Amino acid sequence: GLASRVSSGQVQNMVAKNLPWLIGGSADLAPSTMTLLSDEESFEAGSYGGRNMHFGIREHGMAAVCNGMALSHLRPYGATFFVFSDYLRPSMRLSALMHLPVTYVFTHDSIGLGEDGPTHQPVEHTASLRLMPNMSVWRPCDAVETAVAWRHALENERGPTSLILTRQGVPHQARSDEQVAAIARGGYVLIDCDGPPDVLLIATGSEVGLVAGAADALAGEGVKVRVVSMPSTDVFDAQEDDYRESVLPAAVTARVAVEAGVTECWWRFAGPQGRVIGVDRFGESAPAGELFEHYGLTVDHVVAAARDVLGS
Repeated sequence: GLASRVSSGQVQNMVAKNLPWLIGGSADLAPSTMTLLSDEESFEAGSYGGRNMHFGIREHGMAAVCNGMALSHLRPYGATFFVFSDYLRPSMRLSALMHLPVTYVFTHDSIGLGEDGPTHQPVEHTASLRLMPNMSVWRPCDAVETAVAWRHALENERGPTSLILTRQGVPHQARSDEQVAAIARGGYVLIDCDGPPDVLLIATGSEVGLVAGAADALAGEGVKVRVVSMPSTDVFDAQEDDYRESVLPAAVTARVAVEAGVTECWWRFAGPQGRVIGVDRFGESAPAGELFEHYGLTVDHVVAAARDVLGS
């Protein structure tokens, strides 16, 4: 039930104990992004051995410093609210262009931010980062996927990694050892049925729990459902054809993709006969639960969309 920003902070602190060259900080948002290394001092005058950097409210400068540290063979990270990724985009683009292994920790990832309203709700930002060459983007659904996302970021030598994390709590998803191993492939079967599925439900982040609930409801009606969690579309795209076909069989054209953001990039997975449920306009100011209801990010709406693509 942890928010993925919280589980991310726990993973980061565990990693830091064994990776002394992990160093970074936030744009004055460490208590909210959960990126403070608890056993480390601040990097400041008189304490140049500290690993907690306080960049100030200067996201572009933060990313530029991270690029410099990456060129010095450290493993830097920079953190801020996801909507503020716009401010650091030029330096983040250089991370990608120069294949620098910088980890960007972006929290408060969607309309789940709630009452701060549309100025702080990053509905288009995940899609825009997925379009950036060499940028690996992960939007994990729970603590397990968050840990795998951090592992990918620290092993990725080909370019930067963006971790897109929730403010709100997300439910833990039960998995077998085989499924845990498959997370590293970017997309995998989280919930399956006996035999070929009638419908595929695809989601990322906080919406995985939502489609899991819809799968339960549909299964109760006798529908054979497969739930695919896809925390990283770029990593999934890099898998061999046979694996991608095993997860998203071409013969199953009844598909519903769900993400609390713009829908454009999901049509290639949903296909022409599928549906995409998302947010193609700016958000509103209200509690997160009310906003998810307002934008149709609900179990009932996903069930209705599945029935629609099934023609029932």
